[in-house]
Amino acid sequence: MNATIAAPDSVGTASERRGEEGLFDGLLAESLLALAAHQGLGLGVKRAEDGRYLMANVALAELLGSPGEALAGRCDADLLPPASAALMRAADHTALAHGSLFVSEHRVELRGERREFQVLRLAGQAALPGAGQRLVCSIWRDLAPQRQRDAQLRLALDQLEQLQKAHEALRREATGQGSRDPAGVLYSRPHFDDQMRRELDLSSREHREFALVYMALDAYGEKVRQLGTRAHDCICDAMGRLLRGNTRAMDASCRLDDRHFAVLLSGVGLATAHSRMEGLRRQCATQIVMLDGQELSFTVSMGVASFPHTARSQQAVTAACSAALAEAQRRGGNTVALASIRFDAS
Repeated sequence: MNATIAAPDSVGTASERRGEEGLFDGLLAESLLALAAHQGLGLGVKRAEDGRYLMANVALAELLGSPGEALAGRCDADLLPPASAALMRAADHTALAHGSLFVSEHRVELRGERREFQVLRLAGQAALPGAGQRLVCSIWRDLAPQRQRDAQLRLALDQLEQLQKAHEALRREATGQGSRDPAGVLYSRPHFDDQMRRELDLSSREHREFALVYMALDAYGEKVRQLGTRAHDCICDAMGRLLRGNTRAMDASCRLDDRHFAVLLSGVGLATAHSRMEGLRRQCATQIVMLDGQELSFTVSMGVASFPHTARSQQAVTAACSAALAEAQRRGGNTVALASIRFDAS
């Protein structure tokens, strides 16, 4: 790019044209200096030949740590660390080779502080008093304010994301509390029934198994009967904790009524369900519940049915499960009974 822009030959004499060019160049230089000052940009002009500054505005002089008039005749090697000066000189040569705008970013160590700048270079031929020579005009923009704004924006976005996650966690907690029994341990009956319907639909579509378990507290011993309701509540609380501890997140456990409980085992067949419930039955039989310094014990009866091996509908599964529970109680309690496997006629 030429710093001097010639007027058309057909307009005015050569002397008049030189006067117009000088006026235009002066206005252009003043406008560029004013724009740089308004934007807080550093502005400098170097000789392409040796990289020495011919002029610099106040912002660039302060940035390089030298009064503006003292920059004249100096080069980047006099002002910057050797590595940074070499990169600056290389960027100048690239701008000269391109002959057009060239933008680069630089990390510079200035007075013990690491700074980042974006430098726009414009190289070309300029007409100066007495001779014409190639120049490199550079405009420096400090990236620290932009980096700081970006960091603040990232921080604000991170905080917003954390707030959204906290809100979602509170929402899930509130939803979960609404779906659980008053003690907050087991699911409420309506939620359990919804879970049952979803599991039945999923298993039907994906051709997989699930198991349903009904269980009932066996008749209490004399000590529990004497302590009454408080003892019964303690045993039910213990039963709820055992159910939660022996089921997975994908399963669902529910207190059906005063003495009955239910468990839905997702993706589990009859044999696996029987094995897991047998382990739970043994835990119940050995569980000690403390009330007023007294040790209380209890046992449970369980009936297990599965989809699709013992039934193919929700009503049929629950009926098979109820029949299996009745069989466990008929055997005297403290046992696990399995529903009969259904065999289709060939």
